[in-house]
Amino acid sequence: MSEPMILDVAEWSRFEIHVDGRLAGFAQYKAEPGTIRFVHTEIDSMYEGQGLGGKLARFALDDARTRGLAVYPDCPFIRGWIEKHPDYVDLVPVEARPLYSL
Repeated sequence: MSEPMILDVAEWSRFEIHVDGRLAGFAQYKAEPGTIRFVHTEIDSMYEGQGLGGKLARFALDDARTRGLAVYPDCPFIRGWIEKHPDYVDLVPVEARPLYSL
């Protein structure tokens, strides 16, 4: 398996992760000025257990940080990933953190 490729497909409002040229998963979002709301993350069952969801989450959140966006992790996977990686909690606005138990 080659190194996964991750890209932001803005016209479909999702980050995609590809392995060997195949779509392995995606993180759907809703973008508004200054914010990004993650609503759904999915990894194809063929690729589960390979850490691709974590790579996808890290890439998407790093992108949000680079762009200075406030993150609203409505997606349980993204919210859980942030919980396990406290250095990303600062992306979620302080007033919104209690909504996500962060």
